[in-house]
Amino acid sequence: MKTALARLSLLAFLCLAPAARAQSGGWGRFSLFLGGSQSRPEGGESFSSNEAIATLTVRSAEAEGSGLEYAFDGRGSTYGVEGADRRNRFSLWDAWFGGRFANGTVGVRVGQMWINDLGGLGSVGGALVEVRGKAKKGKMKLRPRFGLFGGLEPEGWEASWVSGVRKGGAYVALDGDGGQRHVLGFVTIRNSGLTERSVLTTTNFLPVGKTLFFYVAGEWDLARPGGVGETGLSYALVNARWAVSSRVELQGLYHRGRSYDSRTLTQDQLDGRPIDPRLAEGFLYESLGGRVTVEVVRGVRLYAGYARDRGSRDDGSTGRITAGLHVANVFRSRIDVTVSDNRIDRPDGSNYDSWYASVGRSFGGRVYVSLDYSSALSVLRFTGSDGIRVETHPKTDRFSLNGNVNLGRSLSLLVMVERSDGDLSTDSRGTLGFAVRF
Repeated sequence: MKTALARLSLLAFLCLAPAARAQSGGWGRFSLFLGGSQSRPEGGESFSSNEAIATLTVRSAEAEGSGLEYAFDGRGSTYGVEGADRRNRFSLWDAWFGGRFANGTVGVRVGQMWINDLGGLGSVGGALVEVRGKAKKGKMKLRPRFGLFGGLEPEGWEASWVSGVRKGGAYVALDGDGGQRHVLGFVTIRNSGLTERSVLTTTNFLPVGKTLFFYVAGEWDLARPGGVGETGLSYALVNARWAVSSRVELQGLYHRGRSYDSRTLTQDQLDGRPIDPRLAEGFLYESLGGRVTVEVVRGVRLYAGYARDRGSRDDGSTGRITAGLHVANVFRSRIDVTVSDNRIDRPDGSNYDSWYASVGRSFGGRVYVSLDYSSALSVLRFTGSDGIRVETHPKTDRFSLNGNVNLGRSLSLLVMVERSDGDLSTDSRGTLGFAVRF
């Protein structure tokens, strides 16, 4: 029923959006990718698969005064695998319709939406009301906004909503010149009467002059996730960039996260099942590091950095040394060269290098072709509707040939052929796609 309702909402949106687009001067993009692959596991029989992925994005320009607004952003995929069936998917990020009233002071949106001010907790299927104030006078010139939202919890990989789960919250934001933004939000998620999450969120982008920039984001759990996890800081990101001069730039990064499967924890309590202790272990990762970039001469950049990383699967932290260079338009030949290396020191004393190299050339301003090499790959794999898994393959070599062709302002083509050889399997893959902007 919820899936059917989501499709009905999508149909209504596609019927109404063209009329709104004519008034708002919005934009859109459609892309289609066709791919095929063959994999031969070590000591096993080879198998092949193919896929087709289509994306559609349609969005109005943001109304400064009164006017209609809308957004749609969705992706559909179908797969074919020898000896197995993968379920076709339709994922929906945005499908809302609304407008601004009272000369732009009040905004209303109805449908499925992603509230970017709230980061990863910003998806909701329901309604949003936002009140936008006038810019303050003075040096800061910050413009306040206040939003209130509520509705259903969207499924992660499907165009539907989670049964019995309700979501709501509010946020206050200050917007300034140069992209400056400060947001404090509150999100609560309830599952059949139980509190699944209750979180304070913050996102801040602060430019200091024209040379120093800070981006800070965080989440603080006010209640135990799923009634079992720990309260306190669950996510933190601090990124600082300083252009010391026109040729030297420094960057520092701190990243930390906890991850509780609060949905499963809550559902187990509702169903009377015992709690799996592994689900209550929230630590996921932590990383602290820095990097310096130097432009030796025009078009030639060198960089080097160091970081300490700690993940939930390791007993200790790993060291990561990063170094690389990028040369643009070598001797005015239209050839670009990039080489980088990440050397990983594991807690058990072993280490490995993750290399990346790319040589690319433009032809006539419309065609760009590159040959890429990478080693020690990390692969993202779906484990089902409940999540994903990251696999690291240190002993892997991957070669790829990529081509981009611009056939005008609105149409571009992509061709990619790649082959990877590892200790677990040998894989070959090809992709053909195009994108249309309108």
